[in-house]
Amino acid sequence: MTDDTERHAQKMAKKKAARDKIMATKTDEKGLIIVHTGKGKGKSSAAFGMIFRAIAHGMPCAVVQFIKGGMSTGERELIETRFSDMCEFHTMGEGFTWETQDKSRDIEMAQAAWEKSKELIRDPKNKMILLDEINIALRYDYIDVDEVVAFLQAEKPGMTHVILTGRNAKDELIEVADLVTEMELVKHPFRSGIKAQVGVEF
Repeated sequence: MTDDTERHAQKMAKKKAARDKIMATKTDEKGLIIVHTGKGKGKSSAAFGMIFRAIAHGMPCAVVQFIKGGMSTGERELIETRFSDMCEFHTMGEGFTWETQDKSRDIEMAQAAWEKSKELIRDPKNKMILLDEINIALRYDYIDVDEVVAFLQAEKPGMTHVILTGRNAKDELIEVADLVTEMELVKHPFRSGIKAQVGVEF
């Protein structure tokens, strides 16, 4: 063994010992409140990745989409055709707010989606629930953020994970979340005139 290889092995051994010591202190489990926010792409995509991971582990899941409604998506198609026994899917929005142009209807649909969300979260059968684009409904005050926070703190079963996606997550939600990821926009093809494409955006 060369000196460089030996130094590397010793360095990695020290790192492993330090890491093992830290990991030994992480013994608790709980259902997490997870927020995916930010201007970058990938918030819903990452959340659906977690849903598919949970399905693979035999964990019943549910999805409520607050904004997306009119267009078909690969995630919905796959879940409804292959995994409907493991994951309920509720598309309750009617499109983005600038498309509907009907604030009262948007509020009505957002409220209905929140009621369905509460029903699914309360059901102890469901181990992970994705509230897709709820942050947009919260941003426009279609749903009261204080009500959402209070519900999650008081009524979410202890081992149920809830994922909330969308830009501009409110501070109150970030405060109570266990895991918050902000997607940063560095570069996006839309700015170069490239439209949303199958398999990438939907």
